[in-house]
Amino acid sequence: MQLYALGLNHHTAPLAIRERVAFEPGRLEQALRDLTSGPAAREAAILSTCNRTELYFASEAPQFAADWLARFHRLPLGDIAPYLYSHPERAAVRHVFRVASGLDSMVLGEPQILGQVKDAVHRAEAAGTLGTLLHKLFQSTFSVAKEVRSTTAIGANIVSMAAAAVHLAERIFERIDEQHVLFIGAGEMIELCVAHFAGAKPCSLTLANRTEARAQALAARFDARTLRMEALAGALSRFDIVVSCTASPLPIVGLGMVERAVKARRHRPMVMVDLAVPRDIEPEVGGLDDVFLYAVDDLAQVVEAGLESRQQAVVEAEDIIDDRVEGFLHWMQARDAVPAIRALRQYAESVRETELARALKLLARGDDPAHVLDALSHGLANKLMHGPTRYLNQAGNEDCAEAGRIVRQLFNLPERS
Repeated sequence: MQLYALGLNHHTAPLAIRERVAFEPGRLEQALRDLTSGPAAREAAILSTCNRTELYFASEAPQFAADWLARFHRLPLGDIAPYLYSHPERAAVRHVFRVASGLDSMVLGEPQILGQVKDAVHRAEAAGTLGTLLHKLFQSTFSVAKEVRSTTAIGANIVSMAAAAVHLAERIFERIDEQHVLFIGAGEMIELCVAHFAGAKPCSLTLANRTEARAQALAARFDARTLRMEALAGALSRFDIVVSCTASPLPIVGLGMVERAVKARRHRPMVMVDLAVPRDIEPEVGGLDDVFLYAVDDLAQVVEAGLESRQQAVVEAEDIIDDRVEGFLHWMQARDAVPAIRALRQYAESVRETELARALKLLARGDDPAHVLDALSHGLANKLMHGPTRYLNQAGNEDCAEAGRIVRQLFNLPERS
């Protein structure tokens, strides 16, 4: 059985495609059992997030996986085939190590993905589809991710606008988990911001967007609420943090709207992050005493400060991963040799038992023990050497030198002088 990874992610597929092959949590165990129900795959795990859907499986015929993925989601294979990648063995090991370490994420070094990989493993264990090979793979994966995070600065600096938004909010509110957060818009930047703020586990997440269906689709992925845009003015005072990024040509949140909200909040502070160009929030809002308004340029300064340090961490992390990939592949190769080792030991034990039985009979007959021991040793040596000797004698002229090299290496024999 060989190890494979197949899937698509934010690098290879747009959101519209990723949504079509995402697995609902309630159907994952059913999907895993279906994936391993035939002879093609004996072990499997499925990693499904908003940014990626990946199958990790052990198989001798990996071609089936793409067909299975399309069939399970009731899609024509042609709809998803251009976006799929397939990694055999070494590439699969390296890929999952990089994924869990945050090197393949939309936000470089983000920590949430490790928890998502662990959840995928727990679900595979519950479904009974995690065998020896994948169990070892994921235990090694968790070890590598821990090493990368503990020995490099991969997660120590802010390198995205979304992460910077959380960072700036934390300057004002010591605990994000006590705050209510509103997102205005439902595009890719807002999606990233929702993901980052969700990781901080705030009291609530709410999305407002002109296209309500799009807001609802995004909200469903993060257990968030939705708000109609026309209700924004009346509801603004309920939120401690507001993040906005739309394509509106004119501001959506005006000075008067925020003044009324601050008054209703009894001057409790409010953080507002405007990621839109042109701006969604009137610049004058930043002059209010109880409002902390940050625009794109403010976040860019935070991001720029972290980039250089994290890029150096990526180089260090890749070195760690390359080394650990070799270690895992060595384990796999040793595992492949187990049946041969077992057969060799069984053969040696059979020879030992046969010669011992013969020696005991001679001793029982009264033969000289010294002669019996000598005969026992000769019998063991002759039988154990029979196979290698026959191998050397049967090797053809062209293979003779190679056969000799193998036997010398196998028995640690000195080279001929």
